[in-house]
Amino acid sequence: MGRGRQKAKHTKVARELKYFSPDTNYNALERELAGNPRLEEDLDKWPEYTDTYGDDDGDDLDEGTVKTA
Repeated sequence: MGRGRQKAKHTKVARELKYFSPDTNYNALERELAGNPRLEEDLDKWPEYTDTYGDDDGDDLDEGTVKTA
């Protein structure tokens, strides 16, 4: 007997989630999309953690080659 009330409550919550649109902070979005200048400072501060030679995942194999023993 309580299933109707439970279903109505779930429908109400689903409808609120579907049509809810929070206010957009366009200034924060612009800062995020523009990049983080502090990141460049961090890269200069710790050069040992930067990847200066491209994608170096630790193996010396080229793509498409198989290492034989």
